[in-house]
Amino acid sequence: MKNENRVLPVTTDPDTAPFWAAAREERLVIKYCEECDRPIHLPRAYCPVCRRRSDVWRDASGSGRVYSWTIVEHQVHPGYPTPYTSVLVELADHRSVRLLGSLPGRVPLVGGEPVQVWFEHLENVTIPQWRLVEAGGA
Repeated sequence: MKNENRVLPVTTDPDTAPFWAAAREERLVIKYCEECDRPIHLPRAYCPVCRRRSDVWRDASGSGRVYSWTIVEHQVHPGYPTPYTSVLVELADHRSVRLLGSLPGRVPLVGGEPVQVWFEHLENVTIPQWRLVEAGGA
């Protein structure tokens, strides 16, 4: 469902622009430090561990698990009708990387449920979203 009132992310920030460019190609990418091979999340110019500058982005599988969630019942913005379930997803590729997303409605979740990324194409931006993986499916 297209919603004209949604707040869209800034896609031109130098630290996150490659993430949004990859999303337009329906790829989920994570920034890594080339020196110590750790993910740099949230993306920034320098590795928080070894302080080296890095511009290395790697494809992620797009698979993850629900780490935490909450059901939003009180609407605070017209672009986000309630109810919806806000989820924090732990990526399968690297458990220290967690991304936010939402599922429509009141979703009865349990921790660790598998999810898979999908890409929502809006006017000028493509947003990675999540869907539950059905039992026995991908």
